[in-house]
Amino acid sequence: MARLDQAALTAKALEIFDAEVDASGAADMVGEKGSIIVAADVNDFKKAFKRIKKVPGYRWVVINREDLFGANTLSLGSKAGLMDADGNVMKAADIPKK
Repeated sequence: MARLDQAALTAKALEIFDAEVDASGAADMVGEKGSIIVAADVNDFKKAFKRIKKVPGYRWVVINREDLFGANTLSLGSKAGLMDADGNVMKAADIPKK
């Protein structure tokens, strides 16, 4: 799969996850699997994981598959999972506290 830019990755994520834009602005979108933030560029990962920490429930960051190693270390402590644009889970999200 070719590397996707922010707009293409967001469009793909909206389609694959059957999600809607998050009206609250806390995340980029909300779907059946939880809140989702899209980060297509490695320079955006730090900001994305900082932002997702504040979102309640299941949290996901959608990235390009080839960026897994760059995103994985930044995801530690965020409780967020990592998915690619095809919906493949690359790192499971932690179960949210009730």
